[in-house]
Amino acid sequence: MTVHKIELAQGSLIGSFTTEVTPLLTIESGDSIRFQTLDAGWGTGTSNQDRYKPFSRRQDIDSGHALIGPLFIKEAKKGMTLEIRFNDIIPGSYGFTAAGQYPNWQNQKLKLTEYKEISLDWKLDKEWMRGTCLINDKSFTVELQPFLGVIGMPPDSPGIHSTFPPRACGGNIDCKELVKGSTLYLPISVDGGYLSIGDGHARQGDGEISCQAIESPMDLVDVTVTVKEDIVLTNPRANTPSGWITFGFHEDLNEATVEALDGMLDLMGEIYGLNRVEAIALGSSVVDLRITQIVNGIKGVHACLPHGVFKSSI
Repeated sequence: MTVHKIELAQGSLIGSFTTEVTPLLTIESGDSIRFQTLDAGWGTGTSNQDRYKPFSRRQDIDSGHALIGPLFIKEAKKGMTLEIRFNDIIPGSYGFTAAGQYPNWQNQKLKLTEYKEISLDWKLDKEWMRGTCLINDKSFTVELQPFLGVIGMPPDSPGIHSTFPPRACGGNIDCKELVKGSTLYLPISVDGGYLSIGDGHARQGDGEISCQAIESPMDLVDVTVTVKEDIVLTNPRANTPSGWITFGFHEDLNEATVEALDGMLDLMGEIYGLNRVEAIALGSSVVDLRITQIVNGIKGVHACLPHGVFKSSI
């Protein structure tokens, strides 16, 4: 299989999901892609102090996150499933997290619109995988868990589609579990797939509560893309180092929860040969529900089934 190296350049970037552009690259099932990314706001540099935006943005088509793509996969057909394996994810040397003032719903409820917006300046050490910021001369250090927030394809409708919501075919999923070693499965919505990837996060908590993670460029992303004809999905699922995950997306968290659970019942049926009521009975003791994010209009819930949770010979 081929390994494609994509240079970070004007022509390799897009800020939307669409089939109405010439693909950046045509690949075959099983190929790998290695690339760098800008941060979500189209910036790069060695620190927040020297951060700059090297490329211009086209009106409408580049109004969202800075993504690498789109990638056209020869074998991809609508109704199949796309497997994206994250072989390596290495963050850049800076990150930022903004909070306050902006009138999103949680800031309004928490009365944070009364505060002037702040932005934390994170210094990222990719050798030790640690990030450090200062608040009121106090140092705070966290272990880095880098992942990509946006991985997806355009929906099956014409036009230019925003990068901000998550969809059944992917998008702004913002799931902190999709680290190196994870495999994401997305329903293919259009022939060729038109896959785009970006929105580097050095670390994030479930929910992405301020509206941002530690937003950062990525020095290296290495993924392998494979078409799966024998897997039929209506929503994404993932196999991560910590366990299996199924996703639900909806404006209503209750509805997103139902979607995530629906996918988990299907998955447990496939793995263990259970019917749906058996799966939810068994799952009630081991499956965790988590809020993926609450900040993208379309909220996310993911159901988690840990690896090795059953100690019998199931």
